[in-house]
Amino acid sequence: MKTIGLVGGTSWVSTLEYYRLINLFMNEKKGGLNAARIIIYSLNFGEIDAMRQKNDQLSIMLTLKHAALKLEGSGADCLLLGANTIHQYAEDIQQALRVPLIHIGEATATKISQAGHKKVGLLGTKKTMELDFYKEKLAEQSIETLVPEEDDRNFIQNCILNELVNNQFLPESKNGFLQIIQNLKEKGAEGIILGCTEIPLLIQQEDCDIPLFNTTEIHARAAVEFAI
Repeated sequence: MKTIGLVGGTSWVSTLEYYRLINLFMNEKKGGLNAARIIIYSLNFGEIDAMRQKNDQLSIMLTLKHAALKLEGSGADCLLLGANTIHQYAEDIQQALRVPLIHIGEATATKISQAGHKKVGLLGTKKTMELDFYKEKLAEQSIETLVPEEDDRNFIQNCILNELVNNQFLPESKNGFLQIIQNLKEKGAEGIILGCTEIPLLIQQEDCDIPLFNTTEIHARAAVEFAI
């Protein structure tokens, strides 16, 4: 079994879910008392967010790269960045590593392609929804991406940064997300990417009549497949 390195803390709420899912999926594969070999470098998300507010992209990238190199130096055989948004720095980080970085967007695109969908809605932070780093991974597998309208993108961003990363999951916010999902469905989305690793803690498949792609789960499964 190979060792999985996880850059976590972005946020701690989803890092807990990563740890749970990776061990769950490894035990499903190996049985008995088996669990995954994981090394976690947990960042202080408050520091990362302060850099974000100052638009200090270089400091964010260097902080993530430092964490990734620490994990590699500690014996990690692969790297996970435990959030969708920070994959905007994935290429820079991968260039500094000798071990592979398992990209959440690539793993998600593969899952969607296997399901036969060609047009999906993307929910996440404003960076994830508005920049191209995620959409490009989907386009590589001929998947078209729909994003919510600007007011809805602002609503999602506010919920993520002020509620979900603080482990708050409010009924009124859930209703707002479900309406946004319905709007994307009416525009032709065949499935919805829960492209922020906290969103699956608020919205589950039983809440919707359209396929949901839980990026935390997809990423965790990809790591386990690599590790075995």
